Amino acid sequence: MSSAKDSLTETIKTVVYALLIAGIFRTLFFQPFFIPSSSMKDTLLIGDFLFVNKMSYGYSQWSCPKVVNFLCPISGRILGSEPERGDIVVFEHPTEHRTFVKRLIGMPGDRVQIRDGVIFLNGEEVTQTPDGAFVETFEKQGAAARYPACSNTPGEGGECVKEKFIETLPGGRQHSVLNIRTTGVDNTQVYTVPANNYFFMGDNRDNSADSRVPTTMGGVGFVPEEYLVGKVSNVIFSAAGKRLVYFWTWRKDRFFKAVQ
Repeated sequence: MSSAKDSLTETIKTVVYALLIAGIFRTLFFQPFFIPSSSMKDTLLIGDFLFVNKMSYGYSQWSCPKVVNFLCPISGRILGSEPERGDIVVFEHPTEHRTFVKRLIGMPGDRVQIRDGVIFLNGEEVTQTPDGAFVETFEKQGAAARYPACSNTPGEGGECVKEKFIETLPGGRQHSVLNIRTTGVDNTQVYTVPANNYFFMGDNRDNSADSRVPTTMGGVGFVPEEYLVGKVSNVIFSAAGKRLVYFWTWRKDRFFKAVQ
């Protein structure tokens, strides 16, 4: 009886230690994240699985998993380092406290404006070079089973087309952006990014809730630095299906894929 009790005790200890180690690892180093929406296409696709590097920008209250957020009584940010323009960043929505992933466009003090779908930073145009089209199948995607937005009108199983451009940020960093149609956020006022805040946009420009729209109108607005969770550099795994067990939907060409 004693032997069985000791064995059960050791098993419980092992499980508890494993959970503690996993919790510490997730809190301090890397957080798993699934891409649920199309706002970062074609850089990140629905069903991409990645790890967020929390060491990139330091730690804040939002570095802790939400279920134990109260265990991180951090004011501001510690061991912080400034992100770079063009980084793909996971952050907490400033008011809704949902997790978002977007590209960092505006640094503190920057003046950001969108004119005809093109970014102007501090009065200077951010160059977009045509790069053909991004084509995907018009079918339900991911766990939410939503159809992709298209610039054409395909039927079920047809080709969904979006214009594709290569955008070059100040400093020379380049990335792909998509255009679907003219929308209300293709022309904006001039936004001046406050100190200790950042301005984010999705690469799928016409299908992204981001800093172009304030939080009071359903957008993201400016994001204070303490809401930054970490940087994304690689896709670890990717599946196009509704369930991970649907192995025939795995995108093997995206396993361990670097993103920029």
